Amino acid sequence: MTAGRLGVVAPFWLDRPDREAVDIAVEARRHGYERMWIGEMATFDAFALATAIGLRAPGMRLTVGPLAVGVRSPVGLALGVASVAALTGAEVGLALGASSPDIVTGWHDRPYAKAVPRMREAVEVLRGLFAGESADFDGEHIRTHGFRLRTPPPHTAISVAAFGPGMTRVAADHADEVVLNLVSPDQVAETRAVVDARARQLGRKPPALAVWVSVALDPGPATMRQLSSQIAVYLKPPGYGEMFSGLGFTELVERARSGEPRSAIAAAIPLELLRSVGAIGTRAQVEAAVESYLAAGADHVGIVPATADDPAGARVLAALSTSTKEHLA
Repeated sequence: MTAGRLGVVAPFWLDRPDREAVDIAVEARRHGYERMWIGEMATFDAFALATAIGLRAPGMRLTVGPLAVGVRSPVGLALGVASVAALTGAEVGLALGASSPDIVTGWHDRPYAKAVPRMREAVEVLRGLFAGESADFDGEHIRTHGFRLRTPPPHTAISVAAFGPGMTRVAADHADEVVLNLVSPDQVAETRAVVDARARQLGRKPPALAVWVSVALDPGPATMRQLSSQIAVYLKPPGYGEMFSGLGFTELVERARSGEPRSAIAAAIPLELLRSVGAIGTRAQVEAAVESYLAAGADHVGIVPATADDPAGARVLAALSTSTKEHLA
């Protein structure tokens, strides 16, 4: 592990206080981490949380998202990024993804279909807005005219969450970075190969590849329940379910999609599944698992710290920070 290759993700544990995300950011900065990922679920607006983190833990590069590309307009996304950058002084990137029908349509009453072409159009519009250009775009899914950011944020990288071949192609074609979540090292290697080959065909430099990895150091029963409950949420959505099926857990995916209660699904999740997409165990086991993602082709690992037995992820963030320093010594 080398400096800069590890970052920290604000998690959405169902059993923890919402404000712990800020505590995790403060802890991460204290241990020298330089990048923080800030997504959005049912707690805070992502841009509001990113502003709070940027003010409480200054000096980190902030990446907001992945946010659902079908929920906010490119203008709304650009305003959010520019606001965080101006109010905190941080370098701010934006990550986008398809999310799920439950969130895009169920929560926000927005169409979920056609996420891939919508992503292509959104990235094109955002490139222009972040470059200080006035919006003038008539696409199949996005139409916007006349808006210009008053203060375009500098160095705004756009990341795309790649689930499924269509979104992976968009990421390879247009993104600065590809983002994966809840995948195995083998799946990282497969995506790395696909993205690199696609980029070579287009004559462009392959985008960087980042992966989020749930990390639990010497987990107790509460931490295992925390991890299992969170995984149970992701067995149902498109993309994630297929990924878990590819790892050999089709039965759990089918049970989740049949409407079985999430608590029952969580209780049935084996340790094998958790370890296949995470870094769990002793310090040596955690370090080896994180290293395996980097060896598989990840340029960056976003640590998602389990906090049920480790408030604010203090122990695991300290351990991996020390590992990095020892590696460089």
